[in-house]
Amino acid sequence: MLSGKRILLIIGGGIAAYKSLDLIRRLRERGASVTPVLTRAAEEFVTPLSVAALAGEKAYRELFDLTDEAEMGHIQLSRVADLVLVAPATADLMAKMAHGLASDLATTLLLATDTPVMIAPAMNVRMWEHAATQRNLAVLRGDGVAVVGPNEGDMACGEFGPGRMSEPLEIVDVMMGVLGDGVLRGKRMIVTSGPTHEPIDPVRYIANRSSGAQGSAIAASLVALGADVVFVTGPAEVTPPFGVELVRVETAVEMRAAVLAALPADAAVFAAAVADWRVVGASDSKIKKVAGTLPSLSFEENPDILAEVSQLHNGRPDLVVGFAAETDDVIANATAKRARKGCDWIVANDVSPATGIMGGAENAVTLISDAGAEHWPRMAKDAVARQLASRMADALR
Repeated sequence: MLSGKRILLIIGGGIAAYKSLDLIRRLRERGASVTPVLTRAAEEFVTPLSVAALAGEKAYRELFDLTDEAEMGHIQLSRVADLVLVAPATADLMAKMAHGLASDLATTLLLATDTPVMIAPAMNVRMWEHAATQRNLAVLRGDGVAVVGPNEGDMACGEFGPGRMSEPLEIVDVMMGVLGDGVLRGKRMIVTSGPTHEPIDPVRYIANRSSGAQGSAIAASLVALGADVVFVTGPAEVTPPFGVELVRVETAVEMRAAVLAALPADAAVFAAAVADWRVVGASDSKIKKVAGTLPSLSFEENPDILAEVSQLHNGRPDLVVGFAAETDDVIANATAKRARKGCDWIVANDVSPATGIMGGAENAVTLISDAGAEHWPRMAKDAVARQLASRMADALR
């Protein structure tokens, strides 16, 4: 599992630091060695003695420590690990990482390392949802930093929402995927995401209201479990996840071609909000507005990518998962869609405007399969993605 892996664990200063003690134990149970680094704020929550005792190694604390520098300089310390893990990653630490600051030992190690970096964010829900934190998160993802969590739930401050640090075993699962030892190692997956843009003319198009957040989160969760993921995305708002084979498309026809080119695969998840129709003979020039008249547009159906892949006779993935975004009779419509398309599972959700789900940070889904309809509670899209990825891993074993 993690036998022989060396983990540099940076513990940030938040109440979730207590989980780092159990995390160290879980990592060592699986054969990893852990070198702990504490920020000054972390020492307000856990002691260097307890951390060092569990790790079986010295806990590093100060950048300007002559003894530490003589034994192992901070540059060497940053590069001998197989993975640098920041848990908990506070809003402050994430901001410093995103802006390349090196004001203490932890941030200096993060700036000097040439090994993979993974963070487990933990903070107050308002801090997590703040635009600055989300900007920093996007920067870190773009820099190739792997992210696990946060989870949703009650917090020490008395509020409820996303911001709880992932549980130690969740972090271990993602870590094994990052290090190539996940339960989906060797499995090839296709994930479609985002909207498609069907041109009317060079400046106008038809599209669906999709941010691509759920598809991106699913791809990231599958990568975290060790899968090789081909991520086919339309023009989405969110940053593509780290570690995928990225294929960007604009239209449904382009998405179909990209999906078919990516086969064969062990599983395919069709989370994209593909436009049902496209304009016949889209104009090469901007259609000018003429007072008192309306342009005449003709439409044709776009290819049904989910149905085509689900009904392949040769090369069909072992598991095909579709999505059904509905506003009325959600379960009935989604169940009928599953039968009509021929896919194995349908993830159904209510995208009525009142739910705030389409383009929002949360989702409330029902997983429909041969076993029936399984209702999941409303949760962050990252949490939905992790639960779906875990279920897929179980089905593919």
